[in-house]
Amino acid sequence: MHLLEQRIRREAVVKKGNILKVDSFLNHQIDPALLDAIGREFYRLFADADITKIVTIEASGIGVAVMAARYFGVPVVFAKKEKTAQLDDGVYSARIHSFTHDNDYTAVISKQYLSSDDAVLVIDDFLANGEAIRGLRSIIEAAGAKLAGIGIVIEKGFQCGGDALRAEGVRLESLATIDSMDDETGEIIFR
Repeated sequence: MHLLEQRIRREAVVKKGNILKVDSFLNHQIDPALLDAIGREFYRLFADADITKIVTIEASGIGVAVMAARYFGVPVVFAKKEKTAQLDDGVYSARIHSFTHDNDYTAVISKQYLSSDDAVLVIDDFLANGEAIRGLRSIIEAAGAKLAGIGIVIEKGFQCGGDALRAEGVRLESLATIDSMDDETGEIIFR
């Protein structure tokens, strides 16, 4: 997606440890016009998949997922990163390792909001090693739902997550795929 790549080139900051900061437009301060274009693009890519739910993980994926859901006309279900008092014991859960924060957490979704009748589109802001996606995939499978596809805003193509998921036969579409980035020069090369 050319518009997204332009914003990344202009505003993203490459940090040590293969971290890409896009907090000026995507995951701290949010540009609604850009997110609307991203949502519309996900709809174009997955319009044939008969999506009934969009699933993401709190917090950075929520804005993107909501914008996409507008086009699909379906609800968004987001996995909470820890079980809260409001959730009863009727949850699906998965243990996930966060590349960005280098820690583990448990993602949970209430059984009330995901069932075997659902065709799910997973949407997230980043894909690096694929741990968050694998966790969501296990929750979707536990619910008996169909994983209809995965939509990623920015894929770090130089890490293994996207290639591994595609090799498993998962339908995965990334709007911007980065082949390499350099924290010393700030250079970002797209696929």
